Amino acid sequence: MPDYERDNIRRMVGYTWGEQPNDEATIKLNTNENPYPPTPDVDKALAQLAGANLRRYPQPTADHLRDVIASKHNVERNQVVVTNGGDEALRLAVTTYVDPQTSIAVAEPSYSLYPVLAEIHNADMVHIALDENWALPVDFAATVNAAGANLTCLVNPHAPSGTLTPRAQLSDLAEALNGVLLIDEAYVDFIEPDAAYESASLTQSNDNVLILRTFSKGYSLAGMRLAYLLGSKGLIDPIVNKTRDSYNIDHISQAVGLAAFNDQPYAEETWRQVRSQRQILRKALGQLGLSSPVSHANFLLVEVPSGARFNAIEIYHTLKERGILVRHFATPRLQDKIRISIGTSEDNNRLIAILTELLS
Repeated sequence: MPDYERDNIRRMVGYTWGEQPNDEATIKLNTNENPYPPTPDVDKALAQLAGANLRRYPQPTADHLRDVIASKHNVERNQVVVTNGGDEALRLAVTTYVDPQTSIAVAEPSYSLYPVLAEIHNADMVHIALDENWALPVDFAATVNAAGANLTCLVNPHAPSGTLTPRAQLSDLAEALNGVLLIDEAYVDFIEPDAAYESASLTQSNDNVLILRTFSKGYSLAGMRLAYLLGSKGLIDPIVNKTRDSYNIDHISQAVGLAAFNDQPYAEETWRQVRSQRQILRKALGQLGLSSPVSHANFLLVEVPSGARFNAIEIYHTLKERGILVRHFATPRLQDKIRISIGTSEDNNRLIAILTELLS
């Protein structure tokens, strides 16, 4: 058969998503979902939906949802665009701000979708290694600018380590960069309150900052695919009016998103429970000799010491055989580590029981 693919598409490897179990009994601690269900208001919103309304197109730009998001972050509606999941937000940023055959910069290691989007767009990747403490190197901005990168993507809290870059450092970075800084805050809802982290105001002081937020983690709606970008009007306007797909947020997603976002007390309670379980799990893992950096996300990056009875990949496979999925990355800096999403207390207790059996 003729090969109609573009050359860069033919050469690339697509995104690899986390394993999805085929049964309800498997404990999923591998894809960083919220272990608690969304607010009951989501069920009410779904029950109130009428099939007859689906014959009409949805509100084109999800303005009602944009308004409540803007109010929460003290910005204007024209500084918000709602997207079909965080992945669409990233694709829109690439499409809008990156010329083909130019560069996208990331702090390495990072979200594995970034290089996939770059390859699709026929753009190069600039990988800049984080230091031994998972922090940005001092010459990060200079390296990005020297490479001529139009867009820099920075996950904060960082994935897969969970470490947090302070707001002041992000502000300095935005000032130093020649291109757009996209702060991917997929896990922001799980930051410890005493960190006093706030970033939305960066979109007011820095016209090159985009902030990505998602409903997948903090609002327990990973199955819905809903997210948003915050930025200056100059950054958001071309996305809303030029590069965004028409009617990109369906009627159901808009209704469910509103229900979830309007029940902030419920969402905040799930965040508190995740933070509590994160602290308990980190302590229990440490008692087994499995250390992890302080995490502000809903996961822990756990190092398996070289003297352990089983190495990281063996632990991953054994846990899988015992009905628990965690994540292992076969890359040089991460091959001796496993990433564990924070589960319920029952999930975490089961995990610790199996690891105790394996390692003691």
